[in-house]
Amino acid sequence: MARTKIIVLDDDPTGSQTVHSCLLVTRWDVATLKEALADSAPLFFVLTNTRGVSAERAASITCEVCRNLKSALAGEDVNPVFVSRSDSTLRGHYPVETDVMAEELGPFDAHFLTPAFFEGGRFTRASVHYLRSEGKEIPVHETEFARDSVFGYRHSFLPDYVEEKTGGRIKAVAVQRFQLDDIRRGVYERLMALQGNACVAVDAENQDDLNRFAADLLKAAAAGKRFLFRSAASLITSLAGLPPQPVRAEEMATYAHSPAGAVVVGSHVPKTTSQLKELLASPGVVPVEVDVNRLPEEHAALLRAVLDTAEAAHRSGKTPVVFTSRTERVFPDQATRLRFGEEVSGFLMDVVRGLPATLGFLVSKGGITSNDVLSSGLALRTARLLGQILPGVSVVRCPKDHPRYPDMPVVIFPGNVGDNRALATVVERLTGSAK
Repeated sequence: MARTKIIVLDDDPTGSQTVHSCLLVTRWDVATLKEALADSAPLFFVLTNTRGVSAERAASITCEVCRNLKSALAGEDVNPVFVSRSDSTLRGHYPVETDVMAEELGPFDAHFLTPAFFEGGRFTRASVHYLRSEGKEIPVHETEFARDSVFGYRHSFLPDYVEEKTGGRIKAVAVQRFQLDDIRRGVYERLMALQGNACVAVDAENQDDLNRFAADLLKAAAAGKRFLFRSAASLITSLAGLPPQPVRAEEMATYAHSPAGAVVVGSHVPKTTSQLKELLASPGVVPVEVDVNRLPEEHAALLRAVLDTAEAAHRSGKTPVVFTSRTERVFPDQATRLRFGEEVSGFLMDVVRGLPATLGFLVSKGGITSNDVLSSGLALRTARLLGQILPGVSVVRCPKDHPRYPDMPVVIFPGNVGDNRALATVVERLTGSAK
C-alpha cells in the first residue's frame, strides 16, 4: 500500500511551527526531494520563500518545485498530499501559487482555504476569518495585515476574499462553505461530491475541528479524491498527526558552545517592534541597530561596524541583538519595495555569516528573515525540526558537520506570534537567565 506523504510548499519557514521531527528543505533539486520523500516523517516542507518575491517569481519558483517533485515522485510508492502553506492573516501570492500547483500537479477535485492557526489566535467562523487579540475577536480585514503594501485585501469573509484575489475569476457565490456545524457533523459525502478544482472555504475554531475535517479528507483521498490546500499551520498538524513538541532550553544548551548567542530581527510588524522593545530592556543583551537608510551605498562600512559591535558583545558574554531600523519606508511601487527588502535581507545574511563561530544559539525573527537565515546565512540544504520553544516558535539545529556553527540551535520566530514578552522569554531561556 502506498505511503501517504504530506508535501508542503511553504512561502516562508514558519509553517512548521505546529509539528516536529520532520525535514525542512531549502533546495528543491530532484535528489534533495527524493531524500525528503524517503525520510521516515509523514511530511516535509519545501521552503520556497515566495512571500518575499514578486508574483512572477513566485509562479516561476512554484513551477520549478512542482516539476522537480513530479520527477522525484516518479516510480515511488507514495500517495502525495500537496499543501500550499501561507500566512494565517491571508497575506501571500494567492491564487498564483495554487493555480501553478493545480496546473503542474493536478487535476484536483478541489482546493481548500484553511487559514486557521490557533497558537496565533487565528480562527474561522461562518466563513469569516478572525484574529483574537487582547480578548477581542477582530475580522482580519480590520487589522494592520490587511493594509500590507504588497498583499493588502478588503475582505475577511473568505468567499469575498477569493473573488477579490482572483479578480472575479472565482465568484464569491461559487465558493463552497464548510461551516462549523458541517465540519462537526462530518463532510465526507460532500468531499466525495467535489470536482473540477472547486474552491472551498473551511471553518475551524479549534484543533478538534481540523482533526475531524482531516479524518474525512484522508478517507476521501483514500477513496481516490485529489485535493489541494491553501493553508496556515494548524491543518498540517491534523493531516500529519504530529502535534507540537515542546523543546526545553536545557536540551539545546547541550549543543551550545557558549551561553551567549545572537538575535537577528528583520520583521517590521508592530508585534515584533513591541517584542524587540521588551528584549532590549533585558539585561545581558547589546542592541545593534542597522540603519537601512545607509543601504545599499554603505553596505561594506555598515557591515563592518555591525560585526565589530556584535563581536565585542560576544566577547563580554552578552547577546547582540541585530535589528533593522524601525522606521517604515515608503516606496513608489511593490517591485521597489521587494527589491529593497532583498537588499536588507542580503545585508542581514552577511551579518549572520560573520557572527562569532562560538555562538551558543541564533534567534531569527521574521518569516522571510528566517528563510534566508536557513538557506543563505547558514547555507543549510536540509534541517531537522526539533519542536517548539514557545507555542508557534520552532527550533532547528545545524548539522554536526556545519563548517561554522556545528550543532547550533536556531530558533525560527515568526513576526506576528507571541505576547510582548515572548522574544525576551526565548532569549532568557536560552541564556539560562529565566527567573
